[in-house]
Amino acid sequence: MGKSLGASYWKLWTATAISNLGDGVSMVAYPWLASAVTRSPILIAAAGFASRLPWLIFTLHAGVLTDRFDRRKLIVGMDFIRGLLTVIVGIFVYFNHDSLPSLNDLTKITDLETNWLLYCVLTLTAFLFGLAEVLRDNSAQSLMPSVVSKEDLEVANSRMWSAESLTNSFIGPPLGSLLIGIAIFLPFFFDAASFFFAVALIFSLKGSFKPVAREVPKEKINFKAEIKEGYNWLWSHSLLRPMAIILGCMNGLGTMVGAVFILFAQEVLHTSVFIFAILGTAGAIGGTIGGLLAPKISSKLGSGRSLALTLAVGPAASLIVGLTSSWQVVWVVTLFEVMLGVLWNTITVSLRQSIIPSHLLGRVNSVYRFFAWGSIPIGMFVGGGLVTLITHFASREYALRAPYFISAILGLFLWAIAVPHLTTAKIEAARKKA
Repeated sequence: MGKSLGASYWKLWTATAISNLGDGVSMVAYPWLASAVTRSPILIAAAGFASRLPWLIFTLHAGVLTDRFDRRKLIVGMDFIRGLLTVIVGIFVYFNHDSLPSLNDLTKITDLETNWLLYCVLTLTAFLFGLAEVLRDNSAQSLMPSVVSKEDLEVANSRMWSAESLTNSFIGPPLGSLLIGIAIFLPFFFDAASFFFAVALIFSLKGSFKPVAREVPKEKINFKAEIKEGYNWLWSHSLLRPMAIILGCMNGLGTMVGAVFILFAQEVLHTSVFIFAILGTAGAIGGTIGGLLAPKISSKLGSGRSLALTLAVGPAASLIVGLTSSWQVVWVVTLFEVMLGVLWNTITVSLRQSIIPSHLLGRVNSVYRFFAWGSIPIGMFVGGGLVTLITHFASREYALRAPYFISAILGLFLWAIAVPHLTTAKIEAARKKA
């Protein structure tokens, strides 16, 4: 099977693995840097909000651009920009690192004067980084059907996510904790180098990666009309429409609890930088297992039951994490949650790639992701606001736990509403119709 995926796929796989290694390093570096810059839950959530806001305001336009231009060149350009932005962050951190508190002291600090210069740099670059990420990721999902055949999409996607999980969450975080232990600015330069390496690999891909089956007019792009075409296609689809909305609710609940997770990890779980990195390995192991087993689980249980299982795990995981003070328990819960999250992605992304017409793939994907990912900045804002509000009439520890309890209740309602819409019969019918 590996040979049938082709050289272009393995170049894309390698580029993804390398850039995700850098992302794994920054997964430790950015939260710990933010928590050393400010201890305010709402400000930490606001920085996350800035990084995810582009998924709400730029996703639809990114879909139009993806269906207009060479998708390989879009990925190369956006990864290059992300590398430059990461270099800028590294430079600012380098020149300000002496003014930051020791990372080992952060588990005891609840009140810290905000370093506004670094905070503004982090927030602004996070927003610009998010804009590039939206266009890059939409192009990458639209690129895959040009690299492998339809019958290989599930295998290709599952292997890609296994590589992402291995480098992003297993190798990257411990490496990030090592680098940040040497100097707080080092992880950012490492991350930037990974982007530039990925750029070189993707640039070397052979073949045509322009949208097909569509004449692109020379006149100015009519964003409104082209977005409407993608929106109408998705909204008229009886399966993808509810699937996008359901995923949006899942992501909103997930980011509501994740908005200030760095504070939860430091103050409730009492993690050091290294233990925080170890927590990240749970996602790697879960993602790798999920990537390897997803096609088999989907075949054994059926697509519908697999998605229902993923929906059920969300509220259970939130309740357990909200009740525990043990990072080991959180590690185990995260492993199963990520494993089933990869199962969800393998089924739903492969489904979209196989049933959406190529000339509409970028726009329909962008509309889908608008509903599915546009809820992420909203969830972050709500999560940070909840913690800030609850601290006025309850302990800070309870305030940090509260979003998990709320997420568990809402997740249970979502499971009850969503399961009837996502049956194996409906999924197979959509594939056959396409």
